[in-house]
Amino acid sequence: MAEFRMPSLGADMEAGTLVEWKVQPGDRVERGQVIASVETDKGLIEVEIWESGTVEAIDVQPGTKVPVGTTLARIRGEGKAPAPAPAPAPLAAPAPASAPPRPAHRKRISPAARKHAAAHGIDPETLEGTGPGGAVTIEDVERAAAAAPPPAPAAPDKTAAMRRAIAASMARSKREIPHYYLATEIELTAALAWLEEQNRGRPIRDRLLPVALLLKAVALAARDMKAMNGFYVDDAFRPGEGVHLGAAIALRGGGLVAPAIHDADRKTPAELMAALGDLIARVRTGTIRASELADPTLTVTSLGDLGVPTVYGVIHPPQVALVGFGRIGPRPFCVEGGVVARQAVVATLAADHRVSDGVQGARFLAAIDRLLQRPEAL
Repeated sequence: MAEFRMPSLGADMEAGTLVEWKVQPGDRVERGQVIASVETDKGLIEVEIWESGTVEAIDVQPGTKVPVGTTLARIRGEGKAPAPAPAPAPLAAPAPASAPPRPAHRKRISPAARKHAAAHGIDPETLEGTGPGGAVTIEDVERAAAAAPPPAPAAPDKTAAMRRAIAASMARSKREIPHYYLATEIELTAALAWLEEQNRGRPIRDRLLPVALLLKAVALAARDMKAMNGFYVDDAFRPGEGVHLGAAIALRGGGLVAPAIHDADRKTPAELMAALGDLIARVRTGTIRASELADPTLTVTSLGDLGVPTVYGVIHPPQVALVGFGRIGPRPFCVEGGVVARQAVVATLAADHRVSDGVQGARFLAAIDRLLQRPEAL
């Protein structure tokens, strides 16, 4: 019997709230199927199951907040026999005959006491009157109001919760990861000319943006430079199984998430463009999946569309590197003894000194530069 547990959707996550089950006991499930929705500090996440079988039992009900690792449901694997049925409960004693209905009558209450009860949101029919003939008095209302439970606490501030989660993750990163930073300026003349040619005749919705080439170049460079692509866990580096680029996406309400584009090195620029558009849309509608948050092996961030020339990021633990891109624009280049303006971008690298050093980082940035000079090969 397999256990479907509350997943960890980041190094900073300690608990999550089960919001919805998309299956019921007895339903068949397939590997990779979304079977539940979980609310975390990063928003609403769709959670997949990684074993095919049949839902044997559901252990946590919607609305319940549980720690990471808590068993949410149990799954019976394919070909396995169902769990034995529980022993039948002893027969219940016959229910006593119901009492005859009491004659309906209205509670005696003065107009002033009724008004007082309405002001406190109290139903006078629920009060025990101490006045003449059992009438409800103002004092009865005030006693009931004083004994009423305090109002429910306000709903949690999701933006504040996300800021706390980001603060915890980034504080851990700066505390535990010895960062080093590098930057290089990459000319994009060839890349932008290639994009213009590719976009000629394409509908606007299918046009490629420079970010597609930047992502592909990073993914290919990371495939060859394994020290930039993976995790630092238990005092050791663990290379990533595949290149799953985390794309930093800002949320409209504040905060950001960096879900993965899986196997980015195997996708064409057009496929990367489509995958990024799909991620952005689903992040902002709250339908991102658990595997997309838990899998990134290397994060890419860009603030170029906001006019920032250079961005130095903070590594998202337990990853070991982060690549940043600034604004694409004209910059002076020395060509044949003269100075000319060329379209370029500043690429930065924040890397973990426990895993790599500056020489490897410089080679990694040089590889990204070299790949972008031959966009037709991306």
